[in-house]
Amino acid sequence: MKPISVNFHLWKPCNYHCRFCFATFPDIEGALTLNDAKHLLFLLREAGAEKLNFAGGEPTLHPNIGELVAESHRLGFITSLVSNGARMNQLLEKHANEMDWVALSVDSASEVIQKNLGRGNGNHVIQSIALFDKLHQYSIRVKLNTVVTNLNYQENMSAFVRRVRPERWKIFQVLPVQGQNDGSVEELLISPQQFQEFVERHQPLINEGFQVIPESNDLMKDSYIMVNPQGQFYNITKDNGLLRLFYGEN
Repeated sequence: MKPISVNFHLWKPCNYHCRFCFATFPDIEGALTLNDAKHLLFLLREAGAEKLNFAGGEPTLHPNIGELVAESHRLGFITSLVSNGARMNQLLEKHANEMDWVALSVDSASEVIQKNLGRGNGNHVIQSIALFDKLHQYSIRVKLNTVVTNLNYQENMSAFVRRVRPERWKIFQVLPVQGQNDGSVEELLISPQQFQEFVERHQPLINEGFQVIPESNDLMKDSYIMVNPQGQFYNITKDNGLLRLFYGEN
C-alpha cells in the first residue's frame, strides 16, 4: 500500500521565479515558528502520515530546514524534499543520513528554456547534473520532477534522464491555479494531447527500466494532502482554485 504522504510547503521565499508555480501563496504572510512546525510534524505522524515531503517556496533556504529534516527523521517519517538545489550541498553536509528522498526540479535539458521558464539564470541544468551525482554518492534516493509546458513539450529529455539516473521521473502537465499563477502561466499551457505526446516520446525509457510517472491536470487535482506555510490544510479543487480547509488553531 502506498504510504500516506503530506506535502508541507514550509514558506514562500524562493530564489527562482518559475512562471508556472502554483505555490506562491500571495494571501499568506509569514510561516510557522520552529516549535510550531515541529508540533505540526508530531500531529501529522500521530494522525497516521508516513511520508513527509518538504516543499516551498524553496525549502533549502528555510533557516530551520536542517532541524526540521532531523525531526522528521526522528519521528519515523520517510523524509523527502522537493528542491531546485539552491542550498542542497550545505544541507547534505549535516543531514544526508536523515534524508530518504530528494526530488530535483528540471524541466528541460536546455539552459535557455530553463531561464525562459524562470528557473535559474542559465546554469540550472549543469548545477543539477552535479547535484544528482552527489546525491547518488550519498545513496539518497532521487526523483526528477519535470513540468511540461508550451516551451518544452516538443523536447526529448531521454539523454538527460539517462545521465542523471533518477529512481523515478515524475512528469507534470503545467497546471493553472486561480489566485496563484494567474497572469504568468497562460502562455505556457498545453493541451492533454500535447502532454501525452511528451510522455509517449519517452516510452523507450520505460522499456529500459526507468520508472516514469506522468501526472496530467486531472490526476493532480485532489491527489495530494498539502499544508501551507501557516499550517493550514488545502487542496486544489476541480475548478483549479485553492480550497483552504482550516483545522482549528494553528
